[in-house]
Amino acid sequence: MPVLPILLVAVYGLCLLFILGFSAGQWQLTRLALRAYAAPPAPLLPVPAVWPRVTVQLPLYNEQNVVERIIDATAALDYPPELLHIQVLDDSTDATVALAAARVAHHAGRGLRISHVRRLGRDGYKAGALRHGLEETDGEFIAIFDADFVPEADFLRRTVPYFLQDDRIGVVQTRWGHLNENESLLTRLQAFGLDAHFLIEQVGRTFAGFFINFNGTGGVWRRACIDDAGGWHTDTLTEDLDLSYRAQLRGWRFVYRPGIVAPAELPAVMDALKSQQFRWTKGAAETAHKHLGPVWRSRQPLAVKLQATFHLLNSSVYIVIMLMALLSVPLVFVRAQFHEYKVVFQLASVFLVGFTPLIYYYYSAWRLAHPDKPLWRYPGFFLLFLSVSMGLALHNARAVILGWLGRRTPFVRTPKAGTAPVARRRRYRTGGIGPLVALEGLLAVYFAFGLGAGIYFDDFGLLPFHSLLTVGFAAIFYYSVRHAR
Repeated sequence: MPVLPILLVAVYGLCLLFILGFSAGQWQLTRLALRAYAAPPAPLLPVPAVWPRVTVQLPLYNEQNVVERIIDATAALDYPPELLHIQVLDDSTDATVALAAARVAHHAGRGLRISHVRRLGRDGYKAGALRHGLEETDGEFIAIFDADFVPEADFLRRTVPYFLQDDRIGVVQTRWGHLNENESLLTRLQAFGLDAHFLIEQVGRTFAGFFINFNGTGGVWRRACIDDAGGWHTDTLTEDLDLSYRAQLRGWRFVYRPGIVAPAELPAVMDALKSQQFRWTKGAAETAHKHLGPVWRSRQPLAVKLQATFHLLNSSVYIVIMLMALLSVPLVFVRAQFHEYKVVFQLASVFLVGFTPLIYYYYSAWRLAHPDKPLWRYPGFFLLFLSVSMGLALHNARAVILGWLGRRTPFVRTPKAGTAPVARRRRYRTGGIGPLVALEGLLAVYFAFGLGAGIYFDDFGLLPFHSLLTVGFAAIFYYSVRHAR
């Protein structure tokens, strides 16, 4: 047998093993999370006799559709006003500046301590803005909300008491809710994926004592923890994940509370979703490059080190999926030509086995998020989610590779539509139809060709994989073109 087909099958098999390992990790977190939910509920925390000083930071950049909503929501927080400071960290260059200034002036006129903080430049992007804001406030605890969030009035009264139980608690993170989950199929798919992270991953890691991450928003930091961990760094696109690991390596504890929900807006168009995905996946790779060494040199238990490695390398799964996808089409022809190695090649058809634990993982999250929905709705929705996730593999794999190579890219924020009147709503765009979008369309054709070849050769082993890939890449291409108009 020629070397090339053997090499193809070997590489494909290694990819399958990686996927199986990734899925097994999610299965373990699911088991841990369900054990956490089965445990007796924690006792209610006592109301503090004396509340500490809290600063609420709102990092903004060109968010005229939602800027008034987030400022008004934080101004309505139920907290002693003499102990509350709201910082609108506004790096905007458009009408957002005037809108923010007007709302800040309005609430300041009501006696609220609220500041409109403007910098000369946008150095360090969000991390730079957060760091700059700390220099101008005296809060002992720092709550952070992105512009698309709408915190409930009791948010601080429900989160701050956790810090007063243990002076080594550095972060209290809450679960993201979804303001516009039912707006479109795209938003429902995003909510499906995010619920798995917030209802399973974060819960499982917390229950087992593994490292978790501050999610960039919807949480509160102890200022002493930020300072002790070295403050906000600007060398990754996920400053939240970076600081989370530095803090936990310093011995700080993180608390995660899924019962406290911070509602937020999901990206409703494809270019906004892609900008968010690029930032998350590239930033995770940058953070892995930065922290894998310190994690393994630390004195953490082996189980914590292994889970931290799995956590930091999560985004690398897109590279593996993309490699598997590209190899799968020539594999159809190799299987058709070398019948004497049919058993060997059949091993490459069991890719779905690697994804089987994910069925359990996402189903558990789906039931927790939607306990009243009928069971029959789950299988189709899960397959659609899996397909679209695969369709993002090219975009996200590129981001991961850039992160591992240390290529610096600008922080592109995720545009939000908000609920402003349509006549005044601005359509922020993060990019047009570039070569990458065209390549996604070509790959949809490529995988459709592999699907047809499998049918032609009466070889249906890779048919499920090629079906998911074809639908996923076609959907990503369609929405990218549609939303770019």
